Amino acid sequence: MSLFTPYQKSHLSLNNRMVMAPMTRSRTTQPGNIPNEMMAQYYAQRASTGLIITEATQISDESQGYSFTPGVYTPEQIAGWQMVTSAVHHSGGKIFNQLWHVGRVSHSVFQQGLAPIAPSAIKPTETKVWIVDANHPDGQMVDCPVPREMSHKDIKRVVNDFADAAENAIEAGFDGIEIHGGNGYLIDQFLRTNSNQRVDSYGGSRENRIRFLMEVVLGVSQRIGADKVGVRLAPFVTFKDMDCPDIVNAILLAAEELSKLDIAYLHLSEADWDDAPQIPDNFRAKFREAFKGTIIVAGRYDVERASDIIDSGYADLVAFGRSFIANPDLPFRLQAGKPLAAFDKGPLFGGGAAGYIDYPSYQAS
Repeated sequence: MSLFTPYQKSHLSLNNRMVMAPMTRSRTTQPGNIPNEMMAQYYAQRASTGLIITEATQISDESQGYSFTPGVYTPEQIAGWQMVTSAVHHSGGKIFNQLWHVGRVSHSVFQQGLAPIAPSAIKPTETKVWIVDANHPDGQMVDCPVPREMSHKDIKRVVNDFADAAENAIEAGFDGIEIHGGNGYLIDQFLRTNSNQRVDSYGGSRENRIRFLMEVVLGVSQRIGADKVGVRLAPFVTFKDMDCPDIVNAILLAAEELSKLDIAYLHLSEADWDDAPQIPDNFRAKFREAFKGTIIVAGRYDVERASDIIDSGYADLVAFGRSFIANPDLPFRLQAGKPLAAFDKGPLFGGGAAGYIDYPSYQAS
């Protein structure tokens, strides 16, 4: 089947067309949000997939929104990631580092007591963040405060933070980086009319709303090369108060502009809950027409659906998320038709080896 064939196209050379999707697991060493040997083992166990995209990674102190998520902006964090990339490469895999800034999806505890930054001072009313403190060692979900609208100086600083973090990721041994432009975080907040109500050159028209995304991608590409840059977008994901009536058109415009930059890929994150809306084929056709490079899709795919969408030409690679948690050898299991193990939802975020690196391969089990 197409899913298990090698993929060779300009910037990417992969053993198969399966991608491990980015998944927050919150297992860093504290203090400092430092990647560690346990994380290196976790990713190396899953290196048989064509490409691994790491969990979302902070580009700076202020970009954090959840406890224990990793960063890539201090020497200690870079050294920690070097253990991860070395382990993955030793196991024959390839790995990109997903970079994020959460914007308004944060809390003052991560902001030295200040308000988080966002395109506009609009509080996300249906969004909570996970915080661990002395009173809640197992973590608790708390509401986000009203954010502060970003100044042009803030925007320029964050663009530079993305570029710095990308450079650090390459120093740490990553094969490339993915810019997180979806799921209600900062870049997505700029793209949508309900979270971006600015009246300057970064708000209003579609061209203005994609400006921040394009500046980030250009800034990163100038530092590490466009061939090492992927972008994740999520037009049909509306949680975190992100239901924008014009987002599809904005995403198609962004895809067209990103295609001109010859980046490594676009990663289309699809809604993956049980009653999620189906992405219409006419959007997929327009998305493919707008972006000429490699397209990754992610969202509750099985082998049949994955092969179908590759064969249809709407995507080149398919990302799998939750099924990778309990099945470190997922490509083997899917190709051989072996049963999949179920994962334990309890230790998804935070904790130690249990529910993280203790899932055996099929042959070992």
